[in-house]
This record gives sequence, C-alpha cells and structure tokens, in this order.
Amino acid sequence: MHVREFDFDLPAELIAQAPPPNRADARLLMMSRATGGITHSTVSLLPELLRPGDLLVLNNTRVFPARLLGRREPSGGAVECLLIGRAESASVGGDTNRPDAQAWEALMHPGQKLKPGSHVVFEGAATLHGEVLERHFFGRRVIRLWTNDGRAVHDAIEAIGHVPLPPYIRRGDEMSDRDRYQTVYARESGSIAAPTAGLHFDRSILDRLRAKGIETAEITLHVGYGTFQPVRVDELEDHRLDAERYSISADAALSINRALTDRRRIIAVGTTTTRTLEAVARLHGGKIMAGEGTTDLFIFPGFEFQLIQGLLTNFHLPRSSLLMLVAAFAGRERVLNAYREAIDNRYRFYSYGDAMLIV
Repeated sequence: MHVREFDFDLPAELIAQAPPPNRADARLLMMSRATGGITHSTVSLLPELLRPGDLLVLNNTRVFPARLLGRREPSGGAVECLLIGRAESASVGGDTNRPDAQAWEALMHPGQKLKPGSHVVFEGAATLHGEVLERHFFGRRVIRLWTNDGRAVHDAIEAIGHVPLPPYIRRGDEMSDRDRYQTVYARESGSIAAPTAGLHFDRSILDRLRAKGIETAEITLHVGYGTFQPVRVDELEDHRLDAERYSISADAALSINRALTDRRRIIAVGTTTTRTLEAVARLHGGKIMAGEGTTDLFIFPGFEFQLIQGLLTNFHLPRSSLLMLVAAFAGRERVLNAYREAIDNRYRFYSYGDAMLIV
C-alpha cells in the first residue's frame, strides 16, 4: 500500500495552537466502525455515549520537559536538543570522573556543526553540560549530560527543560503547557509527547464515567520519537517504528482480561494504548499479560485486531503512522471521509484539537 493514499489537505487555520478553555469542551466526531455513519457531539457527553460495562484503557505516561535550549562552547552559537530516551550503551564515554553522567539519544540542531566532541551548555534554574558522543542520520545524536554542582541530571532536566510541543504548534511553550500538555492521570515519567486522546479527560468526566458503570484501566507506554517519526518510504510495508517501552500492571491485566471474558467492549484511549494492547495480545493468544517490555508494532491496513472494539483518538497528520493505525481499525476510505467531514465542520486538528470516537 502506498503512503500517498493517506494524504489529505488541511487548512492551516484548523491546526489547534492552544487547548480549549476546559478539557472536555473539545468537539467529538463519532463514527460507526460497522457502517461509517457519522454524528457530532462533544467529549463532555462521553459518559452518555458509551455503554455501562465498557472498559476504557488509558495510557498514564507522563511527559517530561525534554526540549533543552542552550549554546555551543566556545562559539556561543544557539543549540536546540530534544531528548528522545536514555542511550542503551553501557558506557557514556568521556570523562570517567563523572560517574553520574548520563548518555541520551537526542535530536539536535544545528546538525552540521554538532559533531562528536562538540560541547554544549544548557542554563536556567540549573546548568547542564553536554558532549556529543555519536552522530547519526536525520539530526540524531548520542549526547552525554552532566552537572558540576552535584545535582542529578534528571532534576536539572526537570528544572530547565521546555515542554516538547509538536513543531506544528507555532509558538513557544508556556507555563500552562506543563499542565495542559499532560493528562490528569499522568503518573509514570518518560514520554516526549503526550498521549493526546487523554488530554480531553478531566476529573469530573472520569467520575461521571465510573458513575455510569463504565470502567477504566491504566497501562503505560512511554511515547518516543517512534510514534511520530516521518514515514520516509513509499510503501507502508517498508516502514519501521522505533521501539517504545511499556508496562502493564497485574490489576490492569486482570481488568482487561475480565472484560474479554465477559464480552464487554474494550475501548482504547489513543493510538499508543492501542499499539500496546494489540502488541501484547499478539504475544499471548489474544490475552493481556502483566509485565514490561518494548514494542515496535506498526499497525496499518490489513492488520487483524485481537483486542480492542473501540478507539478514542485525535485527528492526525497526513501520511503519519497514527493515521494509518486509525485507518487499519475503521477502513481507509471511511476514515478519510470522516476527516473531510471534520474539515468541512471546522474541527480543530492534532494534539490540542478535537477528538474522534470509533465504535
């Protein structure tokens, strides 16, 4: 299947640059998976739109401030660094007198000038020093980070890092983004992007869901660059995702498997939740097992879903692996028709935008 089959035209003014005043104020396009029929509603009415007994599965990952702004040394030129994840190598190289140094995989700019051996400094409420260790394709680097004042690297990142808003949000991050680009149930730090379908939930809507007899379960998938990396091939079958870490507790596995046994609907909140559930189900005969691991599962049309019967998701970029997953679940033509309907009705797109429910 060709990547161009997942293209569509989106007016730039429909790309949401900020969240709605209240989380549940987002509009909701509902689509029948069986017929492709479309109705319009709001996320605030979700408890009335679902059935008692439905199980919503949430991704409770927490976004950390992974974007660092600093300068090169000694030239003073500006440097931008997006931390992708801890490097797997056992050694961080460089000065062995810095036992607390950490090696990270990162995207860095300007790429041409940041060769191995380059030194950088990130300053603010704390100071982080860095040395480029390895240079890879598409701006990727391995960088060693350390502090000189005894502060833990993690604490320094939390103090001076910026919220890693997606590049289509054309403004600098603000203090309010530290709250709004985070789900209200975020617990486990480790993501460089929010599981955006969950941004629509507030405490009130979660309480109302439970009062209606709609259950929730939480799993963790730390959203990495793999979720959003561009599809640079022509044929879908040639695309590969970077692996991302997941964790499923015994309680969550029990709740999900009980819903399966009872033949109740399991509705994934977000594409990251979907990939985690389907990846684990493929390993365990359609069931969920508690534990930790990594997954690089790429879901595109032709994929056979074993576990979820519904999906709550935002509207995604053209030619993205996220759009391909939604198309695999509900059909490419139906999904693209729903996107055209959303555009005609002036829905807001992408991370801070409106939502789509497919059941």
